[in-house]
Amino acid sequence: MAFANVEIERAGGIVTLWMNRPERRNAFNAELIAELTEALGEAEADHQSRVVVLAGRGASFCAGADLGWMKAYAEAEPEKNLDDARRLAALLRRLAELHKPAIARVHGAAIGGGMGLAAACDICVASTDAFFATSEVRIGLIPAVIGPYVLRAIGVRQASRYLLTGERIDTAAAQKLGLVHEIAAAEAIDAKIGEIAAALSQGGPEALASAKLLLREIAHRPLDDALSEDTARRIATIRAGAEAGEGISAFLERRPPGWRA
Repeated sequence: MAFANVEIERAGGIVTLWMNRPERRNAFNAELIAELTEALGEAEADHQSRVVVLAGRGASFCAGADLGWMKAYAEAEPEKNLDDARRLAALLRRLAELHKPAIARVHGAAIGGGMGLAAACDICVASTDAFFATSEVRIGLIPAVIGPYVLRAIGVRQASRYLLTGERIDTAAAQKLGLVHEIAAAEAIDAKIGEIAAALSQGGPEALASAKLLLREIAHRPLDDALSEDTARRIATIRAGAEAGEGISAFLERRPPGWRA
């Protein structure tokens, strides 16, 4: 399907979703949120792709919310305002819970919701000119919808500074915080993403999806009998499956597994 605000590019097992509002620095509005949510569904259903990359056209990755859109919904009926906020929350959750690995390709500004998108992806690769901020408090808002993903990425203690101050975070600081995994020069960012995508493509599709679910569901759980039983059941279930059988056989037979072919 063709979208007005999102371009879908497919190459070598990678689906790249380009946010395409460069004149607004890819700031969110209702149309971009709806189209990006639908595009993520298309990427999920594309059996030829193994990795999803989220990127932005123009000078920035995503400069947060379009303030005209925000103002319109702030003045709307309460239920309409709430429904709009729910759609943004659903987009971030859809991104975070993709079965396929998701990589954020960040350049320029990743502010507010843009930082939330970067945090919701599994891996973040940023160019040296990128910067991040949760600056909502500076215009009388709070980073509520993006909060869970930012906290997951950088932890409560660091988030307590940046969510309250709205300071800019350069790529070096973002990497120290744990938000950014790799930094690359602008001309080298796609090559770096290609390297990571190639590494991700070595894994079995079902194993990658199950590993993502494992990360979400065991984080911060106590090391108790229930967790031990849960993890034992997970490995027992997956190693009895066809994908694990193919992977183990391929390793023993010194050949690539079927999903790599």
